[in-house]
Amino acid sequence: MATLTAGSGNLLAKLDQATFDAKFNRRPFTIGHDLSDHPLFSLPRLIELSQRLPERKVEYNSGELPVSQDPHSTPRNGLSIADTIRRIEECRSWMVLKNVELDQEYGDLLNSCLAEVRQFSDHVSPGMKHQAGFIFISSPGSVTPYHIDPENNFLLQIRGQKFVYMFPQHDREILTEENLEAFFTGAHRNLPFEEWYNARSEKFELNPGDGLHFPVAAPHWVQNGPEVSISFSITFQTKDSADRKSLHRLNKQLRKFGLRPSNVGASPWRDRAKLAVVNGIRAAKAAVGKHDDK
Repeated sequence: MATLTAGSGNLLAKLDQATFDAKFNRRPFTIGHDLSDHPLFSLPRLIELSQRLPERKVEYNSGELPVSQDPHSTPRNGLSIADTIRRIEECRSWMVLKNVELDQEYGDLLNSCLAEVRQFSDHVSPGMKHQAGFIFISSPGSVTPYHIDPENNFLLQIRGQKFVYMFPQHDREILTEENLEAFFTGAHRNLPFEEWYNARSEKFELNPGDGLHFPVAAPHWVQNGPEVSISFSITFQTKDSADRKSLHRLNKQLRKFGLRPSNVGASPWRDRAKLAVVNGIRAAKAAVGKHDDK
């Protein structure tokens, strides 16, 4: 059984095929990494990166938020991007640098990490694509509200401590099909949260050198520890995750016509039939486009 362990010359550790076969994109699981002292994650280098990225690729706000946060009323921190990073220890803020692969050095690091993941993920869900990296820089005690994400994700804790509260991706009492359909057709990632949800969460403590796998659209919220936190999120899509997005989008359209489509994943043959419809529509549109170009 293939395994990557610490000290083997790899950036990531504790990767093994048995765990991927049992849990990848189904349940969270922990891994390890050797990036905690990497120079690309020093605050001065992150300030430089934030200035090179397009401004739309930097999201930041106050870190003093409730778990259930209306995304339209998230408070700003009143600082510039660079000052937020410089003063991150005391400015009570949360920041994410998005699509850091746009910068060559960070892109090379992302690709090196994901090449190691791909050795195992391809066996379960082949076709790694749309690789993207995100760096989270957060003040002590800051909260990332309850939300979902569209990618396969491995969150690597670089500095500080972070507590992740993860919820089952198929628990339809806390995450409805309508929630998913709205999200995959453009709604914000934040979701309403009720305190009773916490009883169904799995809590993970991440320290430097720790990593955690987030299945696609598994709800979660995050609480930072008493120090500045820096995390590197390495993400990607596969054919399976892309198909799931297509199915949720189609289901939303079917509901608009008064139909009651089966939940995604509830019936494999229905899902295959729906995907055939989606692919047929795409092929027809492509054919029309080619005809119009003549």
